[in-house]
Amino acid sequence: MMKNCELGIKPQEYCLKNCSLVQFDDQAAWVRGITDHIAHGLSAGLNERGYASLAVSGGTTPKPMFAALSHVDLAWGKVVVLLVDERWVDISDKDSNENLVRSHLLQDKAAAAVFIGMKTGAATAAAGEKECGERLKRIPMPYDVMVLGMGGDGHTASLFPGAPKLSRAVDMASGLMCAAIVPAQAAHERMTLTLPVILNSREIVVHITGAEKLKVYEKAISEGPLEEMPIRHVLRQEKVPVTIFWAP
Repeated sequence: MMKNCELGIKPQEYCLKNCSLVQFDDQAAWVRGITDHIAHGLSAGLNERGYASLAVSGGTTPKPMFAALSHVDLAWGKVVVLLVDERWVDISDKDSNENLVRSHLLQDKAAAAVFIGMKTGAATAAAGEKECGERLKRIPMPYDVMVLGMGGDGHTASLFPGAPKLSRAVDMASGLMCAAIVPAQAAHERMTLTLPVILNSREIVVHITGAEKLKVYEKAISEGPLEEMPIRHVLRQEKVPVTIFWAP
């Protein structure tokens, strides 16, 4: 793996001590690489403690990775899968991350995994915050593998720049497991893991593809305020190792 400071990034940009960018030539190699990496992290947890946990994000990018991971031979019955964030829609909705994970990851061998969703019966994410937090408290921490995406605006999980309650969701002393978020631009009210919970992980994996996302990543590791690109909260911290997996 090459560190950011070995990739020809300009001197004024951050050389992040705890963050590695791994590049692949094509999508097929990317899927194999990220799947093997996640499976290794889960296997380590299973071997050390007899159980493991995997937090995953939604979107279109992880679909092929989810499909590949579902076929991996693991003791899935001892693995807890949870969401990094969720749109506050019915789980049958096409925009539901739970729907996505059930359809693409919790199949074949991975169908045996225990799944903890975020969506409750509450009318709003804010009203469902307490119940969602209680569900999450049942999962031992730190999580073994935290899988994050990154939006073109520099958001990760549902930590969106410009969201009215972003500061609450990234407050390391909040004591909150999850937080309701209303993005300034994106559709749907959201529920997200808070920053302290995201960072209560043994490792973080960030999946990105395409030239535009690589430019966003390069901007994220440049100087600038954290709130401008919330992914910076993850990339600049030195508590948890972060590996970014990228392919064209």
